[in-house]
Amino acid sequence: MRPPLVLTDDLQAWRERVTRRAFLGRGSAGLGSLALLSLLDPRRLVAAPGAADATGVVQPLHVPARAKRVIHLYQAGGPSHLELFDSKPKLAAMHGQPMPESFTKGQPIAQLQNQELKCFGPQHPFARYGRSGQELSTLLPRIGALADEICIVRSMQTEQINHDPAHTFMNTGTQISGRPAAGSWVWYGIGSEASDLPGYVVLTSQGRGGQMQPIAARQWSAGFLPSRFQGVQFRSQGDAVLYLRDPEGTTHAQQRELIDAVRALTEAQPEWLDDPEVKARLAQYEMAFRMQTSVPELVDFSSEPPSVRELYGASSLDGSFAANCLLARRLVERGVRFVQLYHRDWDHHSRIKGDIAMKAREVDQPTAALILDLKQRGLLDETLVIWGGEFGRTPMAQSDGRDHHIKGFSLFLAGGGIQGGIAYGATDELGYLAVEDVVSVHDLHATMLYLLGIDHTRLTYRHLGRPFRLTDVHGHVVRPILA
Repeated sequence: MRPPLVLTDDLQAWRERVTRRAFLGRGSAGLGSLALLSLLDPRRLVAAPGAADATGVVQPLHVPARAKRVIHLYQAGGPSHLELFDSKPKLAAMHGQPMPESFTKGQPIAQLQNQELKCFGPQHPFARYGRSGQELSTLLPRIGALADEICIVRSMQTEQINHDPAHTFMNTGTQISGRPAAGSWVWYGIGSEASDLPGYVVLTSQGRGGQMQPIAARQWSAGFLPSRFQGVQFRSQGDAVLYLRDPEGTTHAQQRELIDAVRALTEAQPEWLDDPEVKARLAQYEMAFRMQTSVPELVDFSSEPPSVRELYGASSLDGSFAANCLLARRLVERGVRFVQLYHRDWDHHSRIKGDIAMKAREVDQPTAALILDLKQRGLLDETLVIWGGEFGRTPMAQSDGRDHHIKGFSLFLAGGGIQGGIAYGATDELGYLAVEDVVSVHDLHATMLYLLGIDHTRLTYRHLGRPFRLTDVHGHVVRPILA
């Protein structure tokens, strides 16, 4: 006669959770369910990293890191390189004359199709700044004062000539919506040092002096990466994060009890039913709970010395680019890995002379203040700062403005392993085509990842049966601009 079956504690608990009918129903799925899941969503067969995301999946780093974090000062709308960073005396001399057809024949044009193309000279003068003699527009005197800290890339090119797909391309390396943003890739790759804030934070602002183009949340989407790597937008006025406060009549302790109860109920399920997205949701509940304490302190500028607030030109979280720059510094101090500031209204199809002057005044002081403040705090060497938009503007006139342009434009970088006081690449004599040391968006992404310690060809995620990466099958590290 067989001895009676004795149940261990674990087996007893399992038996209480799973009825005979449930066992048979679930067991019948067996390998067939696993095969189906692997076809429909391979993520569900991959164990999710820990909720803290402190280290990321790149362990160890592929190369020695020169930067720990990124601040992307995204000037949405397409700043004109010809008024800001790329002086073109020849274009000024040809102002009002027909644009040579040899430059434009067969080239993509946004809104100037079938129109007479005339040269449109730079509308503001340039000057040399710093010991390096960097040439910048007189519209940017404070950035100019830090010319020895920045590297101006004058040979950028992109592939998309209209705003929305160009934003998508600049953020994700493709015009196809639904791919992960660069900030999500960075957070996924190297994790975050912040335990009470997201690893990727987005701030938006707008001012005057241009057409305002919409910014969609899909620009900071995690795409097919686990959803906890989604960028989190902080509002620039009022509550920084909506629905973060305890509901009326609910205490913080009750919120803690609720989260603990949800976690306990979830963890009571059999292990094979665990879903990475469920774990991500639990991690997000925990993060939101911790943010209830950290965010109010973060957005309270009263702890900043008056001299610092004056440096930025920001006294409170008032929705301005200046306030967002100060908030960006406070975010990276607290361990946030990637901060993106969208400042809109750079779309100057008309009235460019006066309107770009207004935009420059909005960004010049805060941008310079951010770089200087980071340097004074010993953070600049470990923080990569990127300043630029999704494309540039044409050397041809559109009324008294400029059309979209993708064949040659400028941006600048500072800190985080970048060599300061240099200009890299060049456009032709009219500022139309990048002709020397051309830098693509993929090259920019590859260089950014390299500075963070990542080989861009090795940071991949398997989706729909193949490995994807931020740079797709392109991209080269721009080594001459590295310190």
